[in-house]
Amino acid sequence: MERHITFCISTYNNLEYLKIAIDSVRKNSYYNEAPFIIHAENCSDGTDEWLHENSRKYNLEYYIDKNDIPLGIGGGMNFCADKVKTEFIMFLHSDFYVTKNWDKALMDVFDLYPRKKLWVNSHRVEPNMFNNPSNYRPGTVIVPIESFGAYYNDFDSQLFDDWAKDFINTNTFEIPKGEGVSGLIRKVDWDEIGGNDPRFAPTSWDDMDLFLRMLKNGFEFILTSKSLVWHFGARGSHRLEENDGKSSIRQQQAEYENRHKWIGKWKSLPTFDEYGMIKGLQ
Repeated sequence: MERHITFCISTYNNLEYLKIAIDSVRKNSYYNEAPFIIHAENCSDGTDEWLHENSRKYNLEYYIDKNDIPLGIGGGMNFCADKVKTEFIMFLHSDFYVTKNWDKALMDVFDLYPRKKLWVNSHRVEPNMFNNPSNYRPGTVIVPIESFGAYYNDFDSQLFDDWAKDFINTNTFEIPKGEGVSGLIRKVDWDEIGGNDPRFAPTSWDDMDLFLRMLKNGFEFILTSKSLVWHFGARGSHRLEENDGKSSIRQQQAEYENRHKWIGKWKSLPTFDEYGMIKGLQ
């Protein structure tokens, strides 16, 4: 098994943001020639055609999936992980823009703690698409939507790169927190934990379920300020542009149904620590 990383993205009708994510990974990653797996599920926005036309340019291994019962975000992660042949898996959102050497900074954390089972995350910056009254939550800087642009067609990547460089140079900290869908993990550890539980497809509560199982199996979570990504703000699931700033019906329905599925599985609701990280059950 190779030492380095395979990048993995699962996407659903999020083409314009996916283009930005893929381009930034190839442009800004330290391991910029690493394998890159894309899972495109039930897309009708031109994603399938774009991947066919651009797979050689970006050196992508891609899979077009048409499912009556969608795998969703967590299932898409499982699908991609099954194809990985490297030691590490790097899961990404389809609405990320990554900054210079973001992946190397995550790998450095594993080198600091070589004997630990880890889920390692980048610090995030995102536009205030959800009208959060604060400009910060642990692990995420929330900025006004006019700061760097908030959409695929007005995002100023050069301005953000300059800001990100200053942030990384002036901050050195780790937060004991995991972020869903995106994270660096050893393939052997992912396989041990069994990936995401398909009962929570297509979205919502699956990341908390995954992290709770990880906690129970001795994993530690580290979010580092030395790796920075821009997150457009759940565009691939909440789909705010299509729904007048509200979450999609699919997202709302999944959140409601999966809360009940969670209780059915765990018999109790989750509890959280001061970082917003799940720590156990009520």
